[in-house]
Amino acid sequence: MTTLALIHTSPTLSPLFNELTARIMPDVRIFHYVDESLIKNTIAKGYLEKSSMRRLISMVGSCFEAGADAVLVTCSSIGPAVDLAAQLYDKPVLRVDRPMAENAIQSGNRIGVVATLSTTLKPTVDLVRTVAAEQSTEIEVVEYLCEGAFEAIMAGDGDTHDLIVSEGLTVGMKGVDAIVLAQASMARVLAGLPDGALSSPVFSSPELGVLRAKEILEKNL
Repeated sequence: MTTLALIHTSPTLSPLFNELTARIMPDVRIFHYVDESLIKNTIAKGYLEKSSMRRLISMVGSCFEAGADAVLVTCSSIGPAVDLAAQLYDKPVLRVDRPMAENAIQSGNRIGVVATLSTTLKPTVDLVRTVAAEQSTEIEVVEYLCEGAFEAIMAGDGDTHDLIVSEGLTVGMKGVDAIVLAQASMARVLAGLPDGALSSPVFSSPELGVLRAKEILEKNL
């Protein structure tokens, strides 16, 4: 049976990806690998340390040793480490956010990127710009950091998180051609917005990332 390993930096993402993989690739065996220290250390330092990159690369290797045919890493903050791991292993190592960036660029030239963490905002913006350069597309990136939202949700105050992110989407993203959500946790806010609140398409990474993993697995196996 084909096997996909998912590496998370928060255990809260496992149920979301269980639902997505069960719906999109029901015949694929799934297992999860969670290391919260990767994101916690990155937040504490304000950047992705080499020690965290080495640990992520080692985790990817452990997933392959455990029988994975591909690895999907679901945290955007450690994206550069995923890119490095992809060069070191013969089997596919996938960033969950790359398909999101590709779809956004196809929607226009003024791309908004919204995040609740600066450590996620920068690598997501860098990814959008990298993908645009690969496609020889000129873009303008509008960055918006939802100050206080991450702290609110970590304290269990989901309502405040959603309010701050909603303001970022409706006010901070006016005039863009597409909106990129830098964190999977932000997608929950969309359901609470009134019809017509957003005039631009919004792209989130989880479902697009799983669809890409399915495509890669079918292509390689």
